[in-house]
Amino acid sequence: DIEDLRVKAIQYKDSLSALMVTYPSTHGVFEEGIKEICSIGHENGGQVYMDGANMNAQVGLTSPAIIGADVCHLNLHKTFAIPHGGGGPGMGPICVAKHLSPYLPSHTLLPMGGNKPISAISAAPWGSPSILLISYGYIKMLGREGVTNSTKYAILNANYIKSRLQNHYKLLYGGTKGRVAHEMIFDFREFKKIGIEVEDIAKRLMDYGFHAPTISFPVAGTIMIEPTESEDKAELDRFCDTMISIREEIREVEEGKADSKNNVLVNAPHTSLKVTSDEWNFDYSRQKAAFPLPHLKNNKFWTPVSRIDNTFGDRNIMCSCPPIEDYS
Repeated sequence: DIEDLRVKAIQYKDSLSALMVTYPSTHGVFEEGIKEICSIGHENGGQVYMDGANMNAQVGLTSPAIIGADVCHLNLHKTFAIPHGGGGPGMGPICVAKHLSPYLPSHTLLPMGGNKPISAISAAPWGSPSILLISYGYIKMLGREGVTNSTKYAILNANYIKSRLQNHYKLLYGGTKGRVAHEMIFDFREFKKIGIEVEDIAKRLMDYGFHAPTISFPVAGTIMIEPTESEDKAELDRFCDTMISIREEIREVEEGKADSKNNVLVNAPHTSLKVTSDEWNFDYSRQKAAFPLPHLKNNKFWTPVSRIDNTFGDRNIMCSCPPIEDYS
């Protein structure tokens, strides 16, 4: 709501420090008024901080400077090829407009930054710079044309998935022309009334050989799908076929053909131990549980364990480290 932003920016202009924006938005849409949004911040004495999480839809086509951002960070994972997660160090380079460069941070061990630097924001002067070599190599090998094509393919792949799935699931957000940026959000909240949660769909994806995309962020009860530029059409189709197949499994519950408390979704994932057990207390076949699509017979990923209680695990931390005495 740009007008609401304008009213609040004017109201707090004497104390307005900064406006933070994500472009494209986390909803997977290019905000058509992004330049106006940034101008409102500037006109009322603020700076604009752009979240660089979605640069995968910008590189080579636009830039933070073009839309009017003063500061942004770059998430090197996904857009610039470093691994995401796994417990290792991250790296998020900070980019600033020229007028802010004098204030770039220094460090107690090594003078650096601008001529009016703020104090250190990282334990090491340059963070974890070895990770930057991955992104540097990625950019050098692809070149200007290659990184621009990567952006185009990321957007194209996302819209291909959107086009295949939009008649099966509710697309939560779209642009004025019905397109999305490099990601999209599908809404699964309508299935709660039949006992199917978004987590059930995420667990069922494992039976098809997929790790679930982001669930319940930024909207609870949804799945955010972000395919990247590197997936080929065969893999995109494999994912879409899986999601369509899962929709038919949900429909069986909707139509009363499958029990709402004993079906392939709420019991997923199905391990090899479970499928080969002498005891089978489910209202569907082992074939349906483990091999719902033909290609899985030739290329099947088996989950090592069945469903765990995610919430219990998050709230009850159990250390697997040796006791402190072993380190003495």
